[in-house]
Amino acid sequence: MSVLTFKGGIHPPDKKELAKDKSVRPANIPQRVVIPLSQHVGAPCKPLVSIGQEIKKGEVIGEPGGFVSAPVHSSVSGKVIAIGEFPNAMGRMITSVVVENNGKEEWTPLKDEPDYMSLSPEELKEKIKAAGIVGLGGAAFPTSVKLSPPKEKPIDTVVINGAECEPYLTADYRLMIERPREVIDGLKILMKTVGVTRGFVGIEDNKPDAVDKMKDAAKGETGIEVCSLKVKYPQGAEKMLIKAVTGREVPARGLPMDVKVVVQNVGTAVAVYEAARFGKPLIERVVTVTGEGIGNPSNLMVRIGTLVSGLIDECGGFKNGVGKVIAGGPMMGFALSTLDVPVTKGTSGILVIPEEGVVHAEDFQPCIRCGRCVDVCPMSLMPSMLSVLSEKGRYEEAKEYNLFDCFECGSCAFVCPSKRPIVQLVRLAKSLVKP
Repeated sequence: MSVLTFKGGIHPPDKKELAKDKSVRPANIPQRVVIPLSQHVGAPCKPLVSIGQEIKKGEVIGEPGGFVSAPVHSSVSGKVIAIGEFPNAMGRMITSVVVENNGKEEWTPLKDEPDYMSLSPEELKEKIKAAGIVGLGGAAFPTSVKLSPPKEKPIDTVVINGAECEPYLTADYRLMIERPREVIDGLKILMKTVGVTRGFVGIEDNKPDAVDKMKDAAKGETGIEVCSLKVKYPQGAEKMLIKAVTGREVPARGLPMDVKVVVQNVGTAVAVYEAARFGKPLIERVVTVTGEGIGNPSNLMVRIGTLVSGLIDECGGFKNGVGKVIAGGPMMGFALSTLDVPVTKGTSGILVIPEEGVVHAEDFQPCIRCGRCVDVCPMSLMPSMLSVLSEKGRYEEAKEYNLFDCFECGSCAFVCPSKRPIVQLVRLAKSLVKP
């Protein structure tokens, strides 16, 4: 099969060798979890519990605040000891529920469904919604909303994103190696939910063993194809993945549904299977803790609400003079100002960078108009103009250069010889003008 790809992009060192051979193991269960009521794109949840209340593992503690929202569940059994504002990875104060673990691991009753594929699409969608599943690739968009396109935009294809193009991260890779059948079963559920007979799994070809495992799991499945993708960042971005796998181009300011496609992450597919089969809510996820600044890079199954500081300690602590800790990957993640922030549904990794690997923002130089950022932009934008206009405070003018088509992949900043903080300048402009 020819290797599929898209126009533009970059080739950063993938650094996956640090953790790719580490099997997923359960993380230590914390004595206390801090569970934010906003872990998704859309309306935050409203608390359903009160201080002093005893709750069980998997119990709903936050109800959706709107159509674009997702319920939040407790990841441990115990007592609610606080409800208040706590910082998240981006430094925002988010209403959160703090639960003191009683160590009993008592589950709230779950509805097992051995014959889940006999359920109707609406029943499957309801199970996915009730489980609080969101996109686990980092965007955290509520999955049930993605599976509810308007009638005028019918879907004919579901794509599972196994590219994991961010350097260092290996959580999706380990799921494909260790639980390939569940990924395929999750894809089949997603296909039935939106009523399609065509499904793809896209995997970068630096993961040949994952490609083989997924092909073995998909043998005999009608309408499911495993595709090998060229190793290039940001291959795993929705629009790039759709272009590579289907040849369709999502229009400017458009969504995958505009070209009849739904894209879901590997971890999301597994969570969908667990929700449909066992009624299990999303209370844990695989997190890669990695980087040259961590003692023992690992892939951990982590309870939602576990503090990052606990994961750092569990993985051998810091080494080599730490310069930066990032939630997510090095390209699109967020540098943490404190380690006392919780793992959320969208936390794909914790990356520890040594001091010598950190580029300080104050060291950047003026744009020299070299055009490298224009060459690599996967959206065919002019990042140089966007950053210069933002730097000069001309935010409205930046809109004329398709400001909101930028999905902040960081390819431009990676190749910039002046080390300009292009993504930060784009984010600043976006925050100060209306779409």
